[in-house]
Amino acid sequence: MARAYAVALLAVSAALLVSVATAQTCDDELPPQLAGNYSGLACSPVWNSFVLRYAQDKDNVLRVVLSTMYSTGWVGMGFSKDGLMVGSSAMVGWMGKTGLAHIKQFSLNGKVPNQVVADKGFLVSNDHDHTVLVQQAKIYLAFQLKFTQPLKSQNVLLAFGSAIPVNDRLSEHQDKTSIKFDFTTGSSSSASSFPEGLKRTHGALNLFAWGVLLPIGAIIARYCKRWDPLWFYLHAGIQFVGFILGLAGVVAGVSLYNRIQANVPAHRGLGIFVLVLGILQILAFFLRPNKDSKYRKFWNWYHHWVGRLTLFFAAINIVLGIKVGGAGNSGKLGTVSTWVSF
Repeated sequence: MARAYAVALLAVSAALLVSVATAQTCDDELPPQLAGNYSGLACSPVWNSFVLRYAQDKDNVLRVVLSTMYSTGWVGMGFSKDGLMVGSSAMVGWMGKTGLAHIKQFSLNGKVPNQVVADKGFLVSNDHDHTVLVQQAKIYLAFQLKFTQPLKSQNVLLAFGSAIPVNDRLSEHQDKTSIKFDFTTGSSSSASSFPEGLKRTHGALNLFAWGVLLPIGAIIARYCKRWDPLWFYLHAGIQFVGFILGLAGVVAGVSLYNRIQANVPAHRGLGIFVLVLGILQILAFFLRPNKDSKYRKFWNWYHHWVGRLTLFFAAINIVLGIKVGGAGNSGKLGTVSTWVSF
């Protein structure tokens, strides 16, 4: 047993030594190839093994050296107006399969590959000042950017992908972050989590309203009519509250879409369709004929089947929303089982 503990301790110690030896810090010297144009830079570790070196001159030219651990794939640094990917521009570097270094500006117009366009963007730079080096399992992206005024607090995107770009097509990032970096003090902080919070609000409201409350109200209407008239008041009250919360979830979804321009046409279109069906159900409540009316049976038929359609498509859309949000399969199964129960 003692021998096993000793072996485990040695293994952990070796791993720590390797991580210490390979981790990048501001004490690491720049490669000699960069010492000329990129000497005298301020330095700040910003994320994981990413280290940012930078300096601005009186002409508002920003010199940047971004370095991190590297084996293959691409590494990028983006400049964003709001901390989001869409609408930003990024400098991306990689080492090609033939050993040829590449560094290009990309315009991030969307989240699909054909909307990430090489040699486009709002950054003003000189291609002759760009350099990519790979030494000792580290990659260095060196570039210079011209701005109209001194750069102070700036939303910065950092990302890397594991696949080498082919024909200037970037693969999906393996990991990424968004920070707010102050180029005057060297301090950084996480960018605003407003879109993430809004996404959680949108999902929680719609899941609770369309996936929990409204199905419960439907179950009461179907199985609890012996408790007349209590079942009716419960059914009407729960459905009204559920619709209001669902409407709030839709409003949050519209606000989220306007902010991030998510490419989710199926989820968005189905959500609008479900909302319209829900509005029709609310209007039908105010147009309900008396029990002795000859039109009452047609109203019942309409109300029952439109309600079923609403909940059916709402359940499908919740599953789509969970898939888009990457929440996993457990939430999907729970939603579907709730719908099937009535």
